[in-house]
Amino acid sequence: MKFSRRHIEEPEINLIPFIDVLLVVLIFLMLSTTYSRFTELQINLPSANAEKLGDRPGEVIVAVSADGRYAVNHEAIDGRSVELLTSALAGAAGGKADTVVIISADALTPHQAVINVLDAARRAGLTRLTFAAQSTAGH
Repeated sequence: MKFSRRHIEEPEINLIPFIDVLLVVLIFLMLSTTYSRFTELQINLPSANAEKLGDRPGEVIVAVSADGRYAVNHEAIDGRSVELLTSALAGAAGGKADTVVIISADALTPHQAVINVLDAARRAGLTRLTFAAQSTAGH
């Protein structure tokens, strides 16, 4: 008797269907992905339809110029440090914690100058803040 040896094949993973599926997914991702470049941002400044209000005793107006200079209640501050601004805000508030700080910044003011006003108000204990907007009636 002749016994034949059976040749047992090793199982192997067929990668061709897997590669086909990955190629389809890759093509789908390439076609559905959007690439956009932000070369410049169009920013609209805030505007409001409110009437002009006169100076009220519970308000401190901080004006910030385009070059980063400060004025508290129409009085210029000599310097641009947060400490000087903090003492000017504390003096203008007169120790009242419920005083509203109105930040009136120029459209070209650097962000750091506005952040300095926010930091000085926090240091002076003034937590009520608002930003002034330009009126739409003038446009």
